[in-house]
Amino acid sequence: MQAYASDATDAAFAASNARFAQLVDWLAGDQAAGMTHAQLEERLHADGLGLLRQLLQDSLDLRASREQRLDQVVDGDGHQRGTAEGAHQRRLATVFGDVVVSRMAYRARGRANLHPADAALNLPAETHSHGLRRLAAVEAARGSFDDAAQAVGRATGVRLGKRQVEQLAARAAADVDAFYPPTPPSRRRMPTCWCSASTARAW
Repeated sequence: MQAYASDATDAAFAASNARFAQLVDWLAGDQAAGMTHAQLEERLHADGLGLLRQLLQDSLDLRASREQRLDQVVDGDGHQRGTAEGAHQRRLATVFGDVVVSRMAYRARGRANLHPADAALNLPAETHSHGLRRLAAVEAARGSFDDAAQAVGRATGVRLGKRQVEQLAARAAADVDAFYPPTPPSRRRMPTCWCSASTARAW
């Protein structure tokens, strides 16, 4: 059983293993041997992002192949989705590059499709991942949106426009506000004042 699981894993990550083997062969070759450390860094950064993107893609494909059809899927209004179709795809822009997410769609005439796997993966409604959102917000806080777009491009290889960075930063801020609701005034602790009675009255 363990050997079967190992074979299945090797098959699922065949593309990732092939990319890794190619990278190792290149590093062991004459071309890499003649490069400076800066040239090696640049090449490994670009190829490393490609390898990580492939690993993520292979992982998502494996999850899609293992997705089990649910007996009942009901929306928030109580309407049931009677049919299910596999291999419905959507694009996801990540810090490693673009990947494709395949999952089952539960359908009903006249109603929007439901994708329970999206909730399991906590996918955003928009194209850009939460990680890309967070990176855009961090870089935008350091300077202009133009500078942030260039910084994201250098770090990830993903090209973003100024307007996209602005939107992603705003969504990241909204995510933080939703996760950390404001504390009610009654629960806020007032700062301790280490002062005399006469000074305290002035406060």
